[in-house]
Amino acid sequence: MSTDTLLTSLFRYKAWANRETFAALATLTDGAFAAARKDALLTLNHAHIVDRIFRANLQRQVHGYTGTFPKEPPPVDMLAKSVAETDRWYLDYLATLDATALAEPIAFSFADGAPARMSREEMLGHVITHGNFHRGETSRILAGAPIELPHDVFTGYLHRAEPERRQTV
Repeated sequence: MSTDTLLTSLFRYKAWANRETFAALATLTDGAFAAARKDALLTLNHAHIVDRIFRANLQRQVHGYTGTFPKEPPPVDMLAKSVAETDRWYLDYLATLDATALAEPIAFSFADGAPARMSREEMLGHVITHGNFHRGETSRILAGAPIELPHDVFTGYLHRAEPERRQTV
């Protein structure tokens, strides 16, 4: 599997996992879990802000963020919509890249102003792993809540997206 195919598969998985996570979170209306719901939204919002920062970095644009941890999260429906739009952007962006573009190093600044340099491929890898980490953290935060969170693993996504993979050869 080529790097660009792998990245595209991982970003499709990311978009699926985000949709599933937000769909589950939207069902959590039990007031007893209000604090956990807020912490989960703050965590997902942080991951989304980082996705947006790296989106700007990949385009060599100024991201405008001075932090990645706002005190209040947006409403779940607004955050879900913005995350879905950003996930779509990444998939569209990946379709424009070749191996040379993926390997190209880009200088940028983090939200705290610290300078950095990474290849596009490294930045895209960071976006994937960072989002996975925080979706996992969200599941931990919501442990015990009366909702069913998705079984958020890449193999689970592949088997749902391509059920023929479950057939014996």
